[in-house]
Amino acid sequence: MNFMPRRRRKPEIIIVSLIDIFAILLIFMVMNTEFKEEMKEKPRVVIKLPESKSAVASENPARPVVLSISEDEEIFLGSKKITLSELGPALAGMLEQTPPPRLALSVDRKAPFGVMIKVLDALKEAGVEGNLSAFTEKMLK
Repeated sequence: MNFMPRRRRKPEIIIVSLIDIFAILLIFMVMNTEFKEEMKEKPRVVIKLPESKSAVASENPARPVVLSISEDEEIFLGSKKITLSELGPALAGMLEQTPPPRLALSVDRKAPFGVMIKVLDALKEAGVEGNLSAFTEKMLK
């Protein structure tokens, strides 16, 4: 018989392991946070870009004005949504600036081809000349 009862240990929380867990969670949250830059200039449209084998990155560091066409036939000039009839006058106004801003085309791969042709016609009618940059994704090998 054991007449002396064992002393029961008082439960305690081990803080050191909790600090490790919080540090890992903090690192995880920081690494998965999206840092948004200049949301004014980017339209809030998700565009799935086509792939290109021969595309090269632009050497000019100046940011171009992006002309985007979404899969739902929506047209954006910069971050402003416009219609096809408003595109010509808006481009003509941009071309009057000195120096005229660079223009880049970003078209969703599911966008109707006819809409893209109409936009290219509007660009030509507005007097846009030279090479038109296009945003594409690099092909995965």
